[in-house]
Amino acid sequence: MEAGAGRNRTTVTEFILLGLTENVWLQSILFVVFFFAYVATVGGNFSIVAAVLVEPKLHTPMYYFLGILSLLDIGCITVTVPPMLACLVAHQCRVPYAACLSQLFFFHLLAGVDCHLLTAMAYDRYLAICQPLTYSTRMSREVQVALVGICCTVSFINALTHTVAVSVLDFCGPNVVNHFYCDLPPLFQLSCSSIYLNGQLLFVGATFMGVIPMILISVSYAHVTAAVLRIRSAEGRKKAFSTCSSHLTVVCIFYGTGFFSYMCLGSVSASDKDKGIGILNTILSPMLNPVIYSLRNPDVQGALKRVLTGTKPPLLED
Repeated sequence: MEAGAGRNRTTVTEFILLGLTENVWLQSILFVVFFFAYVATVGGNFSIVAAVLVEPKLHTPMYYFLGILSLLDIGCITVTVPPMLACLVAHQCRVPYAACLSQLFFFHLLAGVDCHLLTAMAYDRYLAICQPLTYSTRMSREVQVALVGICCTVSFINALTHTVAVSVLDFCGPNVVNHFYCDLPPLFQLSCSSIYLNGQLLFVGATFMGVIPMILISVSYAHVTAAVLRIRSAEGRKKAFSTCSSHLTVVCIFYGTGFFSYMCLGSVSASDKDKGIGILNTILSPMLNPVIYSLRNPDVQGALKRVLTGTKPPLLED
């Protein structure tokens, strides 16, 4: 650490991440587990992207969003897991100050786009089921691109705001972070200056990135449920609900772990429970998404088989 020459100048040049455990034997086991989890997550999500690209049946707005969601999951796990694997190999984790802020920025950027993209997918399901006659015009390619652009813009502003707000904090020591990646709550704990503004920004960010999207998703699915229940045939209701079940499962996993991480801020102190929630956020959720979306979807399953076997998709009839 270096002595600061003036006010609001950090004296910490690096952070030491404690990681998941200090036991060397357990670190070796965790390296193997998380390495294979990372490979499986990247491979599974790239398979979804490839399936969406090569399968004509999947050239629809829902699968366009799903392909982007898979890319986001790849980015989100890549921001956190490879650095953690490097730390497990070295049996220590020293992260430069700038690298820590960069990880913080990209994690919140990608996770934020994820939040709003799930909202866009709920809106897509609402239009497809409740407004089928105008669906093709209301969810045109231009609208899809605009929705993705809005998701990225809002998330970029949120991530940049938090990163800049953290960068002006004083860190006088200690510099030990009780986590396996750089995130807001454990960094707040180390600041020797007031984090009141950061806490307020985190509350506002959680409202725009979590609460409002969750409300919009709930409203969308309330309309979807009402529309599906008006369908007379049991087979029709089952088919309509099946198109939403995968998305709802992903939403519950993503927002459930997210709210545990950022809405329970009465105590900012880090703990092993926070690390467990971090694993759910950064590893388990991205790894499960390809499984969830392909488990009950014959179109995705067929496309994945063709991608893996190298066979050409059947031509669509005019």
